[in-house]
Amino acid sequence: MDKKDYKNWMETKVKIHNEALKPSIFKKGEIWVCNVGENVGHENDGKGVQYTRPVLIIQKYGNMTCHVLPLSTTQRRGYYYFPFDGHSGKTSVALLTQSRIVDASRLRRKIGYVDKSVFVEIQKRLKEVLGL
Repeated sequence: MDKKDYKNWMETKVKIHNEALKPSIFKKGEIWVCNVGENVGHENDGKGVQYTRPVLIIQKYGNMTCHVLPLSTTQRRGYYYFPFDGHSGKTSVALLTQSRIVDASRLRRKIGYVDKSVFVEIQKRLKEVLGL
């Protein structure tokens, strides 16, 4: 298993918390760069010094929290992954087993959105994976 850099992530996390940013205006179906962090075990990590990765906003809960799906450009196939034409012209893959609730202060900037028909398919598949 790869060695994790929790010390630097915790320092970054404290900065994010203390910045007291004005809440971002985000909507379902948008793709944002998010401070995902350095996570445990097989949970998907962020990259770079800010521990970021693109996420798809699945549901908005007020102005301060949202349900997101981390995205990857690493091609993965199977029941737990949903590939689609991404925001950067590359194929993105929604990591359906990695969904999570995040605070809006983790959202850095909007970088795109998914087409409504694709978003509906992702939601449907996520419900199946979650057994709902």
